[in-house]
Amino acid sequence: MRNILFVCLGNICRSPLAEAIMNDYIRHEGMTDLISCDSAGILNYHQGEPADKRMKQHAKRRGYSITSISRPVDPAKDFDRFDLIIGMDFQNIRDLKSMARTKNDVGKIFLMTDFLKKSNFDSVPDPYFSGEEGFELVLDILEKACKELLYQLKEE
Repeated sequence: MRNILFVCLGNICRSPLAEAIMNDYIRHEGMTDLISCDSAGILNYHQGEPADKRMKQHAKRRGYSITSISRPVDPAKDFDRFDLIIGMDFQNIRDLKSMARTKNDVGKIFLMTDFLKKSNFDSVPDPYFSGEEGFELVLDILEKACKELLYQLKEE
């Protein structure tokens, strides 16, 4: 079983969307017994809250259901439980590395766009303060990145 944790700042937009998309792809490939996903935030500001309404609406239009509830990263548990800890932007990566306890923990941290073969984006932008186009862009990037991630996991 491979365990993946998607991480963004507050765990209400990007990381819960990545979790929903990846879980959908995993189900379609019949790999639910091989790969498990979760999401978390760097901050605990939104702890216990559902995903952003706008993100949920945009995801629903593409057939994804975001059901996760926001929680902060728990370094004491998450670095032991997850094989891949995937941040959405460079600040997420810096924050995750500062939480890492060992070199092994650091080796589990990846940037979401690392899984894209070709992209005009070096990270997944936060759509929180943007309009509809920002949410659609995040969907586009995460759909591609999750497809590539799943492909790489299947190749392993």
